[in-house]
Amino acid sequence: MASLSRADHEAGAASPRLPADHPGVNKLFAVLAYGEIAAFYRLAEEAKMAPDLRGRISMASMAAAEMGHYELLRDALEGRGVDVVAAMAEFASALDNYHRLTTPSTWLEALVKTYVGDALAADFYLEIADGLPDEVADVVRAALAETEHSQFVVAEVRAAVTRSSKQRSRLALWSRRLLGEAITQAQYVLAEHDELVDLVVSGTDGLTQLTGFFDRVQRTHDKRMRELGLI
Repeated sequence: MASLSRADHEAGAASPRLPADHPGVNKLFAVLAYGEIAAFYRLAEEAKMAPDLRGRISMASMAAAEMGHYELLRDALEGRGVDVVAAMAEFASALDNYHRLTTPSTWLEALVKTYVGDALAADFYLEIADGLPDEVADVVRAALAETEHSQFVVAEVRAAVTRSSKQRSRLALWSRRLLGEAITQAQYVLAEHDELVDLVVSGTDGLTQLTGFFDRVQRTHDKRMRELGLI
């Protein structure tokens, strides 16, 4: 998945304010773990939409990378004495709802969701990581590391929108819909889990900075749209 670099997120980060054993850390690892599982199944299914073998292989490779990230988070939770399946269960509804509302209808929509939609979640969690101890933040960053296949997505989408302005407009609208749904689901998860709110406050210099955080998400989203040739 596409995401900001570690250096981008470490710049200006405050010293950790929460201990590694804060209960919100288990919640964070759990929601990330379910996100990886959901991404694996989604990518494996969407690989069937690819018009050629190259596309199917690339999407399947991205799905395999998501499982590797899940296993990292599973091991981190088990190391903290937490059952990963039980921990993930409480986040299934929100994440499944996001994917239900953003089910792609075409191969190009699937590619845009892979590059733009998944990266929105990564931005959110990486910013939270900035306020956490190194041993926790390192797990989050490793689980959200960009895969080498993202450039495949950029090349495919840019080629398509260069050929068709209608396709560009359609995919730009789809990309903005992904942003809206991602923010809505993030707000829902925070409303249901006070422990995660503690982590957000720690990573963003307080609740008063949340508006600024979502503004940064918007700017990064626009940057990715430009990389795809959508604006």
